[in-house]
Amino acid sequence: MNTSPETRPPVSPFNHETAAKKVRLAEDGWNSRDHERVALAYTIDSQWRNRAEFPVGRAQIVEFLKGKWAKEHEYRLIKELWAFEDNHIAVRFAYEWHNDANEWFRSYGNENWEFDQNGLMQKRYASINDLPIKENERKFHWPLGRRPDDHPGLSELGL
Repeated sequence: MNTSPETRPPVSPFNHETAAKKVRLAEDGWNSRDHERVALAYTIDSQWRNRAEFPVGRAQIVEFLKGKWAKEHEYRLIKELWAFEDNHIAVRFAYEWHNDANEWFRSYGNENWEFDQNGLMQKRYASINDLPIKENERKFHWPLGRRPDDHPGLSELGL
C-alpha cells in the first residue's frame, strides 16, 4: 500500500467495517470545521456538487468550506453509512447550526462518494434540505468538535 501523505486509509474495495470507518472519519473531519484539514481528504482535482455549488479541486473546496462555516455557527454533524460497493460509499447525514440571526436549522441530506486508489475522495455529490427548528428542538448536544462515541447516531435519534 502507498503510505505517502496522499493516502487516506481505509482504501477500497470497502467492506462494511472499512466503509463505516471511512464515514466516521469524514464526520470527524467536518466536525473539526478545519477547512484545510477537511480538504486533504479529497483529490487535488476532486469534483463536488453541494446544493447548487460545484467546487472543483482543493483550493475551491477550501474556499467553499470557509464560506460555509462563516455562516453556519455551532455546526454539529452526524453521518451514517447507507450503502457501499467497491470504491463507492453512500451516506445520509444531518447537521444542526444557526445563522447570524440565531435562527436554528437542521439540514438533512444524502451524499454519494467515489474514491481513488489511495482512499482520497474524487467525487462528492450532496443533496441537502434545511429545516428551521427552535433551539429547544435541537438533538445534537456535545461540545464543538468530534461527536462522542456514546452520542446517539441518526437511527438512534429517529432522524
